[in-house]
Amino acid sequence: MSEISIIAAVADNYAIGKANKLPWRLPADLKHFKELTTGHSVLMGKRTYESLPNGTLPNRKNVVLTSILSEGINEGYFEAVSLEDAFDLCEHEEKLYVIGGAAVYRQCMDKADNLYITWVHGEFQADVFFPEIDFNVWKEESREDHNADEKNPYPYSFVKYKKNN
Repeated sequence: MSEISIIAAVADNYAIGKANKLPWRLPADLKHFKELTTGHSVLMGKRTYESLPNGTLPNRKNVVLTSILSEGINEGYFEAVSLEDAFDLCEHEEKLYVIGGAAVYRQCMDKADNLYITWVHGEFQADVFFPEIDFNVWKEESREDHNADEKNPYPYSFVKYKKNN
């Protein structure tokens, strides 16, 4: 595998989820996520997988990290019991995007090459938070700032961070 990236929408207070859902509705972020991840592998935890409205994400190799394997064959996704197994499943892939949740983000933070963070500008009630980003380790490479509009009720920024070598 040539590149591991973490992709997440994160509030200013590092909130990422509440009751297994996003705490906001931001169509521009969903479009951005789809543009980046389509055609690549995505790695997620079981609860993130269960939160997807249609089960799996189309046009992506879906890998679910789980401590309890399902019985039989899974439609449209692969299961891995460890990060090592998940990486082995994706070893011939050009890019792997880690898409959540918090525990999977924490496990992958030191293995990732890039962070694609959509900063959602606001403080949100949450029960799941993104791990603290060490800005001595991560350098901002690009940023697009956007104001709230009729479709996106919160201001947001698409920021790509690259790990310092």
